[in-house]
Amino acid sequence: MKISKRGEYALRCLLALTYNYGKGVLKLSEIANEHEIPYKFLEQIMILLKQAELVKSQKGKKGGYELARNPNEILLGEIVRLTDGPLAPIHDERSLKHLVDEGGPQAGLFDLFLEVRNSVSSILDHRTLQDLAQRNMELQQKEMYFI
Repeated sequence: MKISKRGEYALRCLLALTYNYGKGVLKLSEIANEHEIPYKFLEQIMILLKQAELVKSQKGKKGGYELARNPNEILLGEIVRLTDGPLAPIHDERSLKHLVDEGGPQAGLFDLFLEVRNSVSSILDHRTLQDLAQRNMELQQKEMYFI
């Protein structure tokens, strides 16, 4: 599994919205500038996130974006699958299980791929945007301590 730039930028954007949760909307230009995301690319990502009901928008002069749900309810696995597809290195979970059950000379290889997929899923499907924000803040504080 590899997270694409689209996936990384979606996570950066949603992290910015997590920090701002409950405080109103953020302008797309602010998110793009502060988090070093190409503006045009971010526009496309926001369409995807809005269609998935992860964000909502407000139009007008004071418009912008905000999370559509509490950051404690948005799993990182949901975001990664939305932007980058299945978590398995090849095939999806069901296909891999079928290939393992089928046996054959590559059953062990497909079982290993399934194990990798399940490990990644176990992490991403049990961590929320709020967990990520907390982790990020703790690491930033630790970094400031050593300066």
